[in-house]
Amino acid sequence: MSVREEFDEWAESGRDKGMEERHWHTAKHVLARMPVEADDYVLDLGTGSGYALRALRERGIARGYGLDGAPEMARNAQSYTEDPQIGYVVGDFGSLPFADDSVDHVFSMEAFYYASDPHETLEEVRRVLKPGGTFYCAVNYYEENVHSHDWQQNITVEMTRWNKAQYREAFRDAGLHVAEQDNVPDRDVEIPPADEFPYEGFETREDMVERYRTYGTLLTVGVAP
Repeated sequence: MSVREEFDEWAESGRDKGMEERHWHTAKHVLARMPVEADDYVLDLGTGSGYALRALRERGIARGYGLDGAPEMARNAQSYTEDPQIGYVVGDFGSLPFADDSVDHVFSMEAFYYASDPHETLEEVRRVLKPGGTFYCAVNYYEENVHSHDWQQNITVEMTRWNKAQYREAFRDAGLHVAEQDNVPDRDVEIPPADEFPYEGFETREDMVERYRTYGTLLTVGVAP
Protein backbone atom coordinates (compact mmCIF):
# COMPACT_ATOMS: atom_id res chain seq x y z
CA MET A 1 0.00 0.00 0.00
CA SER A 2 1.28 3.49 -0.85
CA VAL A 3 1.66 6.39 1.57
CA ARG A 4 -1.33 8.00 -0.13
CA GLU A 5 -3.56 4.96 0.28
CA GLU A 6 -2.48 4.23 3.84
CA PHE A 7 -3.03 7.74 5.15
CA ASP A 8 -6.14 8.45 3.12
CA GLU A 9 -7.66 5.57 5.08
CA TRP A 10 -6.42 7.12 8.32
CA ALA A 11 -7.93 10.48 7.43
CA GLU A 12 -11.26 8.99 6.40
CA SER A 13 -11.49 7.09 9.70
CA GLY A 14 -10.62 10.15 11.81
CA ARG A 15 -7.22 8.90 12.91
CA ASP A 16 -5.65 12.22 11.94
CA LYS A 17 -7.11 13.79 15.08
CA GLY A 18 -5.83 10.89 17.17
CA MET A 19 -2.33 11.45 15.79
CA GLU A 20 -2.60 15.14 16.59
CA GLU A 21 -3.47 14.43 20.21
CA ARG A 22 -0.59 11.97 20.69
CA HIS A 23 2.02 13.95 18.78
CA TRP A 24 1.16 17.19 20.55
CA HIS A 25 2.71 15.88 23.78
CA THR A 26 6.19 16.49 22.40
CA ALA A 27 5.47 18.53 19.26
CA LYS A 28 4.44 21.51 21.38
CA HIS A 29 7.91 21.61 22.94
CA VAL A 30 9.62 21.26 19.57
CA LEU A 31 7.52 24.05 18.07
CA ALA A 32 8.31 26.28 21.06
CA ARG A 33 12.01 25.99 20.21
CA MET A 34 11.63 27.10 16.61
CA PRO A 35 13.05 30.64 16.14
CA VAL A 36 10.12 31.89 14.10
CA GLU A 37 9.48 35.59 13.49
CA ALA A 38 6.50 37.59 12.30
CA ASP A 39 7.41 37.63 8.61
CA ASP A 40 8.46 33.97 8.34
CA TYR A 41 7.12 31.33 5.96
CA VAL A 42 7.04 27.81 7.40
CA LEU A 43 6.65 24.46 5.63
CA ASP A 44 5.22 21.50 7.54
CA LEU A 45 6.20 18.15 5.97
CA GLY A 46 3.68 15.40 6.61
CA THR A 47 1.25 17.91 8.03
CA GLY A 48 -1.47 15.44 9.04
CA SER A 49 -4.29 17.42 10.63
CA GLY A 50 -2.32 20.66 10.23
CA TYR A 51 -2.08 21.37 13.96
CA ALA A 52 1.54 22.56 13.82
CA LEU A 53 0.83 25.41 11.42
CA ARG A 54 -2.21 26.51 13.40
CA ALA A 55 0.00 26.69 16.49
CA LEU A 56 2.72 28.61 14.69
CA ARG A 57 0.20 31.09 13.31
CA GLU A 58 -0.75 31.85 16.90
CA ARG A 59 2.89 32.84 17.34
CA GLY A 60 2.52 35.23 14.40
CA ILE A 61 4.25 33.62 11.42
CA ALA A 62 3.26 35.27 8.14
CA ARG A 63 2.26 32.13 6.29
CA GLY A 64 2.28 28.36 6.63
CA TYR A 65 2.27 25.63 4.02
CA GLY A 66 1.38 22.07 4.93
CA LEU A 67 2.39 19.26 2.59
CA ASP A 68 1.06 15.74 2.81
CA GLY A 69 1.18 12.74 0.51
CA ALA A 70 -2.44 11.84 1.23
CA PRO A 71 -5.16 14.02 -0.36
CA GLU A 72 -7.66 13.21 2.38
CA MET A 73 -5.20 14.34 5.04
CA ALA A 74 -4.63 17.64 3.25
CA ARG A 75 -8.38 18.08 2.70
CA ASN A 76 -9.12 17.45 6.37
CA ALA A 77 -6.37 19.83 7.49
CA GLN A 78 -7.77 22.61 5.31
CA SER A 79 -11.24 22.06 6.77
CA TYR A 80 -9.94 22.56 10.30
CA THR A 81 -9.01 26.21 9.71
CA GLU A 82 -10.44 29.31 8.08
CA ASP A 83 -7.11 31.11 8.19
CA PRO A 84 -6.29 32.35 4.65
CA GLN A 85 -2.58 32.43 5.51
CA ILE A 86 -2.41 28.64 5.89
CA GLY A 87 -2.51 26.44 2.82
CA TYR A 88 -2.34 22.67 2.39
CA VAL A 89 -1.06 20.85 -0.66
CA VAL A 90 -0.61 17.27 -1.78
CA GLY A 91 2.94 16.45 -2.73
CA ASP A 92 5.94 14.16 -2.49
CA PHE A 93 8.77 14.66 -0.01
CA GLY A 94 11.27 14.02 -2.80
CA SER A 95 10.03 16.85 -5.02
CA LEU A 96 8.83 19.79 -2.97
CA PRO A 97 6.67 22.26 -4.94
CA PHE A 98 8.52 25.31 -3.67
CA ALA A 99 11.19 27.55 -5.18
CA ASP A 100 14.82 27.56 -4.10
CA ASP A 101 15.54 29.64 -0.98
CA SER A 102 11.84 30.37 -0.44
CA VAL A 103 11.07 28.99 3.04
CA ASP A 104 12.29 30.27 6.40
CA HIS A 105 11.75 27.10 8.42
CA VAL A 106 10.70 23.49 7.84
CA PHE A 107 9.03 21.36 10.51
CA SER A 108 8.26 17.65 10.42
CA MET A 109 6.75 15.54 13.19
CA GLU A 110 6.56 11.75 12.91
CA ALA A 111 6.65 11.82 9.12
CA PHE A 112 10.23 12.01 7.85
CA TYR A 113 10.79 8.25 8.03
CA TYR A 114 7.97 7.68 5.51
CA ALA A 115 10.04 9.34 2.77
CA SER A 116 10.79 6.86 -0.02
CA ASP A 117 14.28 8.38 -0.28
CA PRO A 118 15.17 10.26 2.93
CA HIS A 119 18.46 11.55 1.50
CA GLU A 120 16.58 13.07 -1.43
CA THR A 121 14.11 14.63 0.99
CA LEU A 122 16.93 16.28 2.94
CA GLU A 123 18.39 17.65 -0.28
CA GLU A 124 14.99 19.10 -1.13
CA VAL A 125 14.67 20.64 2.33
CA ARG A 126 18.11 22.19 1.91
CA ARG A 127 17.10 23.53 -1.52
CA VAL A 128 13.94 25.31 -0.39
CA LEU A 129 15.38 26.75 2.82
CA LYS A 130 16.66 30.30 2.84
CA PRO A 131 20.20 30.82 4.16
CA GLY A 132 20.02 30.54 7.92
CA GLY A 133 16.71 28.67 7.72
CA THR A 134 16.13 25.68 9.97
CA PHE A 135 14.76 22.15 9.67
CA TYR A 136 13.23 20.79 12.88
CA CYS A 137 12.90 17.05 12.30
CA ALA A 138 11.15 15.10 15.07
CA VAL A 139 10.69 11.32 15.08
CA ASN A 140 9.68 8.63 17.56
CA TYR A 141 10.65 5.76 15.27
CA TYR A 142 14.43 5.51 15.44
CA GLU A 143 17.07 2.92 16.27
CA GLU A 144 17.83 3.84 19.88
CA ASN A 145 14.14 3.71 20.76
CA VAL A 146 13.94 -0.08 21.06
CA HIS A 147 10.24 0.18 21.92
CA SER A 148 9.50 1.45 18.40
CA HIS A 149 11.13 -1.40 16.50
CA ASP A 150 7.94 -3.42 16.02
CA TRP A 151 5.94 -0.48 14.63
CA GLN A 152 6.73 -1.51 11.06
CA GLN A 153 4.54 -4.57 11.60
CA ASN A 154 1.50 -2.31 12.02
CA ILE A 155 1.82 -0.30 8.82
CA THR A 156 2.19 -1.29 5.19
CA VAL A 157 4.35 1.69 4.19
CA GLU A 158 8.09 1.00 4.37
CA MET A 159 9.75 3.14 7.04
CA THR A 160 13.38 4.18 7.50
CA ARG A 161 14.81 3.52 10.95
CA TRP A 162 18.02 5.49 11.44
CA ASN A 163 20.04 5.97 14.59
CA LYS A 164 21.10 9.35 15.93
CA ALA A 165 24.45 9.32 14.17
CA GLN A 166 22.85 8.43 10.84
CA TYR A 167 20.52 11.42 11.15
CA ARG A 168 23.44 13.75 11.81
CA GLU A 169 25.48 12.31 8.95
CA ALA A 170 22.58 12.50 6.49
CA PHE A 171 21.84 16.11 7.44
CA ARG A 172 25.48 17.05 6.86
CA ASP A 173 25.62 15.14 3.58
CA ALA A 174 22.66 17.22 2.37
CA GLY A 175 24.47 20.44 3.24
CA LEU A 176 22.72 21.19 6.53
CA HIS A 177 24.68 22.11 9.63
CA VAL A 178 23.51 20.11 12.65
CA ALA A 179 22.71 22.70 15.30
CA GLU A 180 21.39 20.33 17.93
CA GLN A 181 20.09 16.85 18.54
CA ASP A 182 18.40 15.61 21.67
CA ASN A 183 15.43 13.74 23.10
CA VAL A 184 12.22 15.54 23.99
CA PRO A 185 10.47 13.54 26.73
CA ASP A 186 6.75 12.89 26.74
CA ARG A 187 5.61 13.87 30.21
CA ASP A 188 1.91 13.98 29.37
CA VAL A 189 1.30 10.24 29.00
CA GLU A 190 0.13 8.87 32.33
CA ILE A 191 2.11 5.89 33.54
CA PRO A 192 0.23 3.62 35.97
CA PRO A 193 1.79 1.91 39.01
CA ALA A 194 3.89 -1.22 38.54
CA ASP A 195 1.16 -3.61 39.72
CA GLU A 196 -0.98 -2.72 36.67
CA PHE A 197 1.54 -4.14 34.20
CA PRO A 198 1.61 -5.60 31.58
CA TYR A 199 -0.10 -2.50 30.21
CA GLU A 200 -0.60 -1.23 26.65
CA GLY A 201 2.03 -3.58 25.26
CA PHE A 202 4.65 -2.81 27.92
CA GLU A 203 5.78 -5.71 30.08
CA THR A 204 7.03 -3.52 32.93
CA ARG A 205 6.56 0.00 34.20
CA GLU A 206 10.27 0.60 33.63
CA ASP A 207 9.79 -0.10 29.91
CA MET A 208 6.98 2.43 29.66
CA VAL A 209 8.96 5.05 31.57
CA GLU A 210 11.91 4.49 29.26
CA ARG A 211 9.76 4.77 26.14
CA TYR A 212 8.09 8.05 27.06
CA ARG A 213 10.29 9.80 29.61
CA THR A 214 13.73 8.81 28.31
CA TYR A 215 13.45 8.20 24.58
CA GLY A 216 10.40 10.34 23.85
CA THR A 217 10.90 12.13 20.53
CA LEU A 218 14.26 12.42 18.79
CA LEU A 219 14.79 15.96 17.54
CA THR A 220 17.47 16.80 15.00
CA VAL A 221 17.85 20.44 13.98
CA GLY A 222 19.58 21.39 10.75
CA VAL A 223 20.53 24.89 9.60
CA ALA A 224 20.99 25.92 5.97
CA PRO A 225 24.29 27.78 5.38
